[in-house]
Amino acid sequence: MLLILSCSLNPHSRSRILAEYARDYLAKQDPDVAVEYVDLRDHELPLCDGDKAYGAPSVSKLAEMIKAADAIIVATPIYNFDASAAVKNLIELTGRSWTDKVVAFLCAAGGQASYMSIMALANSLMLDFRALVVPRFVYVTKHVFDDDHQLIDADAKLRLEEMVAETVRIGQALRK
Repeated sequence: MLLILSCSLNPHSRSRILAEYARDYLAKQDPDVAVEYVDLRDHELPLCDGDKAYGAPSVSKLAEMIKAADAIIVATPIYNFDASAAVKNLIELTGRSWTDKVVAFLCAAGGQASYMSIMALANSLMLDFRALVVPRFVYVTKHVFDDDHQLIDADAKLRLEEMVAETVRIGQALRK
């Protein structure tokens, strides 16, 4: 199963558009691949306090989904040269569920200067949980979207489609 996590809390999120495009592309391209789509706006997650937050029902539910996934695509906005606080909070809350997972990234940012910013999160997942990070991540800026918030750039679509296919391939190859 491929899990797609939309990790922006912004109602006009560009990273959510990327996540939805990935979900819809895969449904058309390979309907035999089981896909779960999670929008963090639909889950009330407490802030990780290192204590009682781990017992929240939403945390348990998401941890089980992450644990069950063969591969995970994380769609996140880039704020202040880093992945969103929402995705970092999710990882802190669900911790060991990420162990040995195949993880890929879809990133939407305001400008090109933050291109390498996802590496801090990728390194954390690799070092803390031995996650296998798909090296083909997608990083886009607002210029690949039109005024109606539609993904319009052909190159961005192609890179996203290639990343989805690679993530599915690796996840299936490593399925336990």
